[in-house]
Parts: sequence; structure tokens; C-alpha cells
Amino acid sequence: QEWGDQYDIIDKHTQSGLELVEKYVKFVKERTEIEQNYAKQLRNLTKKYNPKRGCKEEQECRFSNHQSFLDILNEMNDYAGQRELIAENMMMNICIELTKYLQELKMERKTHLSEAKKAQQSLESTYKQLDSSKKRFEREWREADKAAQYAEKTDQDINATKADVEKAKQQANMRTHIAEECKNDYAAQLQKYNKEQSQFYFSDMPLIFNKLQDMDERRVRKLAQGYVLFSDTERHVMPIIGKCLEGVNKAGTNVNERNDSIALIEQYKSGFERPGDLDFEDYSQGINRASSDSSLGTLGTPKGPLELLGKNRSKPFWLFSKKSKPTVTEDFGHLPPEQRRKRLQQKLDDIGKELQKEVDQSEALEKMKDVYEKNPQMGDPASLSPQINQTAQNMERLRLELSKYESWLTEAGRRGDSIYRSHSNNNEPYSPDGTHSEEGTPDPSQAIYAEFDDDFEEEEELVAPIGQCTAMYNFPGASEGTITMQEGEVLSVVEEDKGDGWTRVRRANGNEGYIPTSYVSISLSK
Repeated sequence: QEWGDQYDIIDKHTQSGLELVEKYVKFVKERTEIEQNYAKQLRNLTKKYNPKRGCKEEQECRFSNHQSFLDILNEMNDYAGQRELIAENMMMNICIELTKYLQELKMERKTHLSEAKKAQQSLESTYKQLDSSKKRFEREWREADKAAQYAEKTDQDINATKADVEKAKQQANMRTHIAEECKNDYAAQLQKYNKEQSQFYFSDMPLIFNKLQDMDERRVRKLAQGYVLFSDTERHVMPIIGKCLEGVNKAGTNVNERNDSIALIEQYKSGFERPGDLDFEDYSQGINRASSDSSLGTLGTPKGPLELLGKNRSKPFWLFSKKSKPTVTEDFGHLPPEQRRKRLQQKLDDIGKELQKEVDQSEALEKMKDVYEKNPQMGDPASLSPQINQTAQNMERLRLELSKYESWLTEAGRRGDSIYRSHSNNNEPYSPDGTHSEEGTPDPSQAIYAEFDDDFEEEEELVAPIGQCTAMYNFPGASEGTITMQEGEVLSVVEEDKGDGWTRVRRANGNEGYIPTSYVSISLSK
């Protein structure tokens, strides 16, 4: 079958190919929408279960099982970021690219089909001219044949005059001449048509069909690349997704039930002595309440917080009974001995850090004053006096506070030592103030210290780092508010990821900025 007959087939095939590209683009767009919705739901889920700053759940993160759950939430938040990255890359590399390429293919196909149509119309026009000249040649040849027959008949007619015979012969010769011209014209038109037909079938149409074939093959190749990108886009982020899943697995393996128990014990260890045995009150001997109370007090029977005697003596002491919230005092005397020592030591550490800052600032101001005195053009030394005086006052105030808390800590430690010695020597309760006994036997060998409880949590300094992170990948930090980062670089974490996929960090030189959470391995301070 001639190639020209395949025009409609090629037209339909190329159109079907373009429709397939459009269908694939639509498919990928819907896939990206699914990824974006999935990522959004994951982010909302992690945000829902992430504790708010300062709440009880955040303070419980000192326990490994609580911290591991937060680690899992962070990993899931990073995982959501990778799903968003998949959607973004698919949209950019597949949908936008194929849509742009599809428009180019449509224009190219339109051009090629237009050329084919013009060639077809040109050949049809030539054929019409050929058919017209052929019919004219046929008509004129009949007329010439009739004229020749008429001239011969007139020549044989005895009644015809010589003039009639000559006229008939002239007419026949004229018709024959016209017929010959039509014949020559028909032959020329036939030659022209055959040449154009040959050009059409052996040159023009094969060239156009080759162009359409090349266009369609390029479309198929580009579509195949889109198919490959569909998997490669996800495969490229699989290493980071794998690290997210490894992080979830690591969070599970980091749970240490023994350490959690020890941390809880150390957190709430009070330092009170265990209560002693209750004495038998022999009412049959007529012992009155006053003498009983006096004798029992003399023997060191515990009372005070246990409230085992007096008007409540008929009520047993329950270890887990709810107590009213104590009044908070500056020396933490409202706390049990062990917790009081911890809180005093923590307060001393905080005051020491603050005092060191003031000392550093004082030294810096003195150096600056010295520079101004030597180089007056740089500044007025007197302008620094208010700052120097204020810093000196701050240092004096902090030293007084430091001395005050050191004396309280010394007192708390001395009382605690007395309790330990009393308990270890005679196993009898000891009450320094005669009002209450201590509960529990602390183990001095253990060095695990934790916060007392949520009621006595002190607010952390905003500028203090909350952990460290190690860069797993390079990050250019081109956007405003971000910071550059090299693979393997260790940075201080200033602010955790709040669910948006970014963590605020600080370099050793003081530069701060945001980095993608999924690009680093974070280790928060316990």
C-alpha cells in the first residue's frame, strides 16, 4: 500500500502519543498532590504529639523512653520533609519539563502535517490540470476526426463544389492541428504530473514521514526518561529516608529502662529517714496521753511530716498519700534534704556562670578603657564609666548571693552527713530540729542528678545551647536567615525544629542561622 494512504494512520498515532504524554503529566501531578498531603498530615501529626516548651512532657524527656519518642517525632518530621522534596522534584523535573516539551512537539507535529497537506494539495491540483487537458484532447480529437470524415465525404460527393471541398479540408486540417496541440499539452501535463507524483511519493512524503517518525521517537524517549525519573526522584532521597528510619530504630535501642529507673529515683530521692517502729501504748497501765507523748518524744519516735502521733495517731501513715504543696523558700528549705542540696548546687552553678560573664565583661570594658586612654580619637574613656560601675555592682551582688548560697549548701551538707552517720551507726531515726525525721537512705556513691519536679523547674537561659549536631551533608545557606554548613562540621544547637523542618544552630565564632534538620545528626543535652 502506498505511503500516502497511511497519512491518517500516522496522524492518529502521533496524536495518541501526545495524549499519552498529557495523561502521564496529569498522573504525576496527582502523585505529587498525594505526597504533599501525606507530608502535611505527617507534620501535623508530629506537631500534635510534640510537647510544648515548659510543659510537663518536655521536662520528662530526661527519661530515655520519653526522649526516644521525641526523637521518633523529629525523624518523622524529617521524613515528611523528604516526601515534600519528592513532590517538588517530580513537579519540577517531570511535570513542568514534559509540559514544556509537549508544547514544542505539538507545534512541530502541526508543521509537518501542514507540509504533508500542502504537498497533497499540490499533487491534486496538478492531477486536475492533467485531467482537464486529457478531456480537452479527447474532445478535440473527436472533432478533428469528424472534420476529417466530413472532408472525405464532401470530396467524394459529385454534387459538392470545389469550394465546398476545399473548405471542408481546411476545417479538417484546423481541427487536426488543434487536436495535435491538445495532445502535446496533455503529454506535457502527464509528464508534469508523473514527475510531481514521483516527487510526492518518493521524496516529499517519505521526508515528512521520517520527520514525524523522528519526532515520535523523541517523544517516546523523553517519556521514557520521565518514567525513569519517577523512580529516580524517590531513589535519590532514599539515603536520607533511610537515615530517618535508622534514627527511629536508634531511638528504640537507646531506651534504657534501668537508667530511667535510676533517674527517677535520683530525681525524687528525699533524704528522709525511714520511720521507726511504733511503740506499744499500754492503756491497761493507765498511761495518759501526755506522758506517752513525752516518753515517745524522748525516745526519738518520728513525728512531724509523718504525723503518727497526737490527734492523728489513729490514722496510719500512707507512703503515697497526697500532700499539700509546700511554700517555696529562697534557701529551698521546703524541699527534702537531698533535693535541697541539688537545687542549691544548681543555683550556685548558675550564679557562678552569671558571675563569670560579668567578670569577662568587666575585663573587656577595662581593656577598652585602656585603648581609649591611649587613643582618644577612638572614643571617650569616661563614657565607659557607667557600664564599669554597673558591672562592678553586679559582680558584688552576685558574690554576695554566691556566699549566701554556699553557706546554705554547707549547712545542708552538714545536716545530711549527720543523718547518714546516725542511720549507719545505730539504725535509729535522727531529727536535727526535733520536729521531723528524714526518710530514705541515700547512696552517696551514685552520681546521677536530675531536676526535682515540675514545680521547681527553673527557666533555662535562652542563649545557652541545648545540644550539638554534626552535618551529614553540605548546605550552601543561600537563603536569608540560613547559615552555610560543611559535611562533618560540628555546630551548637540553639533552637530545636518546631515542625517546619529547620533547626537554629550557632558556630564557635558566634554566627547563628537556620539549617535543614534532615541534613544533620542532632544530639540534645539530657
